[in-house]
Amino acid sequence: MRAHGLRGRVVVELWTNREERMAPGAVLHAGSRDLRVTGAAPAAPAGGRRRWVVDFDGISDREAAESLRGRVLFAEPISDPDALWVHELLGCEVLDSAGERVGTVEAVEANPASDLLVLDGGRLVPLRFVTERGPRWLRVEAPPGLLDP
Repeated sequence: MRAHGLRGRVVVELWTNREERMAPGAVLHAGSRDLRVTGAAPAAPAGGRRRWVVDFDGISDREAAESLRGRVLFAEPISDPDALWVHELLGCEVLDSAGERVGTVEAVEANPASDLLVLDGGRLVPLRFVTERGPRWLRVEAPPGLLDP
């Protein structure tokens, strides 16, 4: 975070696709301090980063905004049964539409079109091809040839 202007606005780099985190009334945590969003708007993109200019309750001048410089903000987990969370994907076995094992998820790589599952062996599978999930497994329906070794 960094100050933006003289009225206490702060530039925040968003590391989530959940823009409701910036909605008025949302609470973000900066260490032991809670910050309530009173207004926010997307800033001009810079180098592919998603930045927002945010107003927080109680942050009304540049000095107060500067006191937040460099802080990392966190939010409470969102309860969304359909969401795929990175920490839940790591280590999952990936199965093709026929139930054959394709590999194990070693990482998730951000990609503008669709985040990519990075499998052991180096294969990349767009997250949008995940059609079903269970405890520690994912089923994918990928175009022919994508899952070939």
